[in-house]
Amino acid sequence: MRNVIILGASGNIAKHVADTLVLENNIALTLFVRSKQRLRNKDVSKCRIVEGDVLNFNQLKEVIKGQDIVYANLAGDLEAMAKNIVKAMNETGVKKLIFISSIGIYGVPLRPVLKPYRKAADVIEASDLEYTILRPTWFTTADEVDYEITRKGEPEKGSVISQKGLATFIAAIIRSPEKYVRENLGVNKPNS
Repeated sequence: MRNVIILGASGNIAKHVADTLVLENNIALTLFVRSKQRLRNKDVSKCRIVEGDVLNFNQLKEVIKGQDIVYANLAGDLEAMAKNIVKAMNETGVKKLIFISSIGIYGVPLRPVLKPYRKAADVIEASDLEYTILRPTWFTTADEVDYEITRKGEPEKGSVISQKGLATFIAAIIRSPEKYVRENLGVNKPNS
């Protein structure tokens, strides 16, 4: 059994990931949310649901303890959240982190709206974690799974990706956590 926690589980991408993983018998899923009323999943009956705040270190450390994979899909003070996540994972011995950032965080000049995403990525890359940072393009609600990746340092491609496509890729990483270790990947729909 693989223990997986989703931080920010009420977000659109996280909802798709949870709806996929809840169907798998070898995954024990924990959903960490500020308010469980915001969850819009099809079925959470097999999930452990914990209300809390990633900025509350003690809550975060307690919920990360015993997990195998941490998937963070967050908004807000991303640098402070990344610092808390790295510290909690280090103190509990959890190694695998999947963190959602944004396209364009390595652009020059860096657009002000992207600075929090860049700072969070820098915190994670400076850690010893087995991270996979994802930098998706803009989201669509298209019912499609079509994506390609670019590695850090390569030109980013595309302009969009479906929420379902990104969620499918995240679920694939959770199923095979040995892939994309310590990688920072752009994700987009081909030819978009």
